[in-house]
Order: sequence, then structure tokens, then C-alpha cells
Amino acid sequence: MITVNDVAVEFGGTTLFSDVTFAINENDKIALMGKNGAGKSTLLKIVAGLNKPSRGVVSAPKDAVIAYLPQHLLTEDNCTVFEETSKAFASIFKMRDEIEALNEQLTVRTDYESDDYMKLIERVSELSEKFYSIEEINYEAEVEKILKGLGFTAADFNRPTSEFSGGWRMRIELAKILLQNPDLILLDEPTNHMDIESIQWLEDFLINSAKAVMVISHDRAFVDNITNRTIEVTMGRIYDYKAKYTDYLELRKDRRVHQQKAYDEQQKFIAENKAFIERFKGTFSKTEQVQSRVRMLEKLVLVEVDEVDNSALRLKFPPAARTGQYPVVVEELSKTYGDHVVFKNANMVIERGQKVAFVGKNGEGKSTMIKAIMGEIDFDGKCELGHNAKVGYFAQNQASLLDGEITIFDTVDRIAVGDIRTQIKNILGAFMFAGDDIQKKVKVLSGGEKTRLAMVKLLLEPYNVLILDEPTNHLDMKTKDIIKEALKEFEGTLILVSHDRDFLDGLAEKVFEFGNKRVKEHFEDIKGFLATKKMESLHDIEK
Repeated sequence: MITVNDVAVEFGGTTLFSDVTFAINENDKIALMGKNGAGKSTLLKIVAGLNKPSRGVVSAPKDAVIAYLPQHLLTEDNCTVFEETSKAFASIFKMRDEIEALNEQLTVRTDYESDDYMKLIERVSELSEKFYSIEEINYEAEVEKILKGLGFTAADFNRPTSEFSGGWRMRIELAKILLQNPDLILLDEPTNHMDIESIQWLEDFLINSAKAVMVISHDRAFVDNITNRTIEVTMGRIYDYKAKYTDYLELRKDRRVHQQKAYDEQQKFIAENKAFIERFKGTFSKTEQVQSRVRMLEKLVLVEVDEVDNSALRLKFPPAARTGQYPVVVEELSKTYGDHVVFKNANMVIERGQKVAFVGKNGEGKSTMIKAIMGEIDFDGKCELGHNAKVGYFAQNQASLLDGEITIFDTVDRIAVGDIRTQIKNILGAFMFAGDDIQKKVKVLSGGEKTRLAMVKLLLEPYNVLILDEPTNHLDMKTKDIIKEALKEFEGTLILVSHDRDFLDGLAEKVFEFGNKRVKEHFEDIKGFLATKKMESLHDIEK
């Protein structure tokens, strides 16, 4: 059991949270929730032992292994994927090497009666007992199994880590954590750079093979599938629910109703007593009663209602010209890079107003197809945009195309037209740009902040075809809900590349699956597609 006792974090005269106490038991699967800035990542780092609290302690058994995956990390570039992942067993290999070295010494030394010789024997015995108590593992097979589960192919194993993007390096780091078989796994946004199949594999691993897990994630389906407990960080304190995320939302709603009722009753009680004090403060016969009520009000512990964002912001896309009946038509499209075939003979017809999802493992051609539609690459076959199609394209590199010399507010103000101009501050607030932040220059923003700003910019321009490549990375659940509702009402044509099943659910009505060098059309929503995929993979295993 790992315990967090009376932990507080204070800086610059501000208290982030205080008196935080909870225990993490074996097989607890905990979702750490709360709005951006509430202190979730800080608390996770304190549990990991990376940050020290201002007050309080975190206690863990002496031999407990706690593994932490941060939201952003830097890995070294001096070895292959397989070598880097094998570092998970470094402590075991080091122990084995030390035992061999000590045994070598014992065979050549002859001072059998000396203290040094006895210390060598004790050290060998201690290490051997530890080493041989570890279950025998085929390390290479374990590394291969984990890497393949996380989406790497056998051909990737001997490639240098420097050839991989940040998202893939994050998976290497995750593989190392999973291989250590830790007592507690701490994950900060682990699914941001994963495709659907890798997320499903990770879910299965965390549910069936991991011990205790604590996770921060904006992927609602992922959180719901793996957790059995929710800890909410809000207004400097925590609430601990023995429930998964969806159930916690209902329990939180009930809690706030009761808090509001208690708050209203207390405010009424305070008002009545203040009125009595005001009325009789100069009356000699009531002096004792007046003073008694003043003392009582001074000692009163005020009821607080936990913050809840009731702003019902609704984004609405600006009206755009109507396209032809078929805004996107692809016929017998093939793309190769040298000897590498991405896909061949792909066919795709997307009708006006349709909302479709591109899904499949990373590297199977989803982004390549988008580049073909956008006319950014050469290809064999036919790929045409329909009459009057005006395409809005959102990709992770959109952030780099923003003007760094103007402010956040000006970036949006320059493109907003009509009634939406009166809502610019509210819209920026929904995307976590509040107060004085909106006057910051774009060049000082982090990568995630620039991504969010690029999304706002896209939502305010009059496009009739939207192509969104992983639009929900770096967004919290509330912001994702706002975008999802806006996209549901979007009258144009929508192509979504996303691994976020909860976001796609109820939004995409048709699925194009990329895999095995082909593009397969599924005339069903994401739930139907995933159900089908489960059946297909079982059939493959039987074959």
C-alpha cells in the first residue's frame, strides 16, 4: 500500500492544494481528474517522488517499484528501439553481472578466514536470493511482445530511436515501464500519440496484467474502460470516489446539489442574524444577544460550493457556400515511397454533408491520403475535390504556421466575422486562454497552446469541407465536448482522423479503415466498426 498523508503544495503565496490524504491499494485503477491547472500533474509527480510537497509525506514499502510516464519527455538517441526498451531490465542485468563478478573473486581468493571474504559470501548470498526469486523471464521475447502490442513492427526493432517522432518515443518509454512490472504505474496523458488498436492493447494490459495504476487522461472511453476509482482535484482539495469516471460525474452532480442547498441555507441564516445585529445593536436590553450572535458568526465555518463551469458556450461554424454533391472522389489511388507501398487501388466517395472517420494503425496511410486530397503529394490514380469545395485542414503542424508576432486575441480577432466577434473572449476561455493570457504573443506559447489556438482559428473560418487530423490532443474533456457539439451541427463535409473513440462516437457515420496496404469502407459508425474488428481479430487468431 502507498499512502499520501496531509500533502500540501504552496508557491508564491498561493496554495495549489492542502491536506490531501489517500491510499493506493494493490489493483486500484485510479483516474486523477480535475480542470487544467488544478494540480493533477503536480500531484502525480509527488506520488512518483520527483517533486517534494510543501508539507506532508508519501510513504511506500521499501521494495515498491513506482514507474512514471510524463506527458512530455526527452529520450537519448544513441541506441536502437530494442536496445532502449531492454533498459527496462537494466537493474536485473546489473545484479546478474555483479553476482558473476563476485563469484569470480571467490574462486581466486584464498583468504577464507578474513572479514572481507565473509562479506563477499554474504553479498553473493543476498544478491543470489534476490536474483533467483525473480521469475525466470525470456527477456527478448517480452520486449518483442510489448513493442508489437504498442504498434512497432519487427523491422522497427533495429532502427535508431532518433528516426522516430516524439509520440513513438513516448511508446518506447511506456514499453520500458510496462516491462518493469511495477507496483504502481503513473501515466500522464498516455494515449495522446496512439492509434485505436494500440490504445485497446494498452487497456487490456492495464486491466489484466498491471497492478495499481493512476492515470491522467482526457480520453473518456480509455478512462472509463480501465479505472474503478476516481480522485478529483478541485479548489485545493480532493474528493475520492469508488467509481469509474462516468459514474463519478453523476455522484459529483449530487454532491454539488447538496453543497448548494447547504450554502443557500447558511447564507439565509447569516442574513437573518446580521439583520438582527443591525436592528438591535444600540438597544441596551439586547446587548448580550447581539454580542452572542456576533461571536457565533465569527466562528462560523463557511460552506463552500465546489467550482463548476456553467458557461454554456456553443460554437457555431460561420455559413459557407454549398459544395457539389461529391466534395471528395478517389479512384484507384496508389502511393509508394521507393519500394514501400503505403496503399494501392484505394477508392473513396464522400458525399456532401457526410461525416467520416479515417482509422487504422499509425503508418498505414491515413495522413498520406489527406495529403493526396490536399494536393500536397504526387500519386498514381485519381483524387479530386468537388465543385466549390473550400477545405479547412487541421494537422499538428498547423501550430507552426501561426504568426508568432501577434497576440492570441489578435490571431482570432483578424478572422472572426459577424456575431461571433462578441464571443471571442468566451471562445478563447473555452480553449483555456483566460484573463491576461489572451494578450500574450503567439511565439511564447507552448506547442499544446499553439495547437489549441490553431483549432480556434480553424473553427471561425467559412469552410465547407473540414479535414481534422488528431484534433483532440491537448484538449480537456469540456473543450472536446464544445467542439464535438459544433461539429455535429456543421453542415459541411467532415473527415476526421482520430484515435479518440468517445469523440468519434455519434459524430462519424462512416469509417474508412487503413491497413494491409488497402483502404476498406465500413458503412457503420465507430461502435459498429469496433464490434466488427473484435470479431475479425478473433477469427484471425483461430486461423
